[in-house]
Amino acid sequence: MDLKKLFGFEGKTVVITGAASGMAKSATELLLELGANIYAIDINSIDLPVKKAYQADLSKKEEIDHVIDDLPDKIDALFLCHGIAAFPGNELLVQKVNFYSQKYMTEQLLSRISDHGSVTFISSVGGFGWQQVYTKAVELINVPTWEEAMKWYDDHPDLIQSAYVFAKQCLLSYVTYKCMSHEFISRKIRINAINPGDTTTGLTDDFNRSTSPNGDALEGAKMIENIFLKSWNGYAADAKDMGYPLVVIGSDICSYMSGQLIYIDYGLTSSWTSQALLSSNHKTIEEISNDSNN
Repeated sequence: MDLKKLFGFEGKTVVITGAASGMAKSATELLLELGANIYAIDINSIDLPVKKAYQADLSKKEEIDHVIDDLPDKIDALFLCHGIAAFPGNELLVQKVNFYSQKYMTEQLLSRISDHGSVTFISSVGGFGWQQVYTKAVELINVPTWEEAMKWYDDHPDLIQSAYVFAKQCLLSYVTYKCMSHEFISRKIRINAINPGDTTTGLTDDFNRSTSPNGDALEGAKMIENIFLKSWNGYAADAKDMGYPLVVIGSDICSYMSGQLIYIDYGLTSSWTSQALLSSNHKTIEEISNDSNN
């Protein structure tokens, strides 16, 4: 069996963001092995032999537009993987980077994506419980312009206080809401997201510090361990544990998969769901997950 033909990326045009490091870099390395022509974007410099690399701040519409203007007219697969951790005072920045820029890029590039092409996001286990904000997320999704979306954020400070969580919940809501919408389904463009559990990347220290109420990386690391690893004596994933499945989902191997929110967390969120369903005192899923931090 020819694996390159099985994946279907050989000679195809792929756009990927966040490719300078972590999960997206692992994905880019695999895409290169599979023969893709890659256009890679990151705020940091990219050291991989891609067809073209762009250095851009994806929180800024003007920089996104500049890159979009230069990308190819035909794109076979789009992988949106860029993201940042949350710190007090940067709640709006997190919304722009971790959700709105990804929505915006998808919709600006959609007309260039091939029929039967794919759009694949990196979301997060942090978006677990997205159903609780779905109606508000859909309200934001349907705001027509970048500028109006920024006004929407200004008008909803309570929602964006959760910063990283709300952004990832919006991303998962977007996949669910859009997978059968006319602009995707009429051309059989698939849209999916992976939800990584605890993963060691270049952002690990940022996530550790942002998790701690005191900004203490060691304290944050212990809190993350308690939430994601302690209950099963587990271990953190490597970047490739997320980057490689990401490529598979966006490939021809998963040609009939769309609208899926795929948790890659060694079963942790399934366990939370199971505990909530079996709980004699009817605990919510969120209460079960919070219990693991005690």
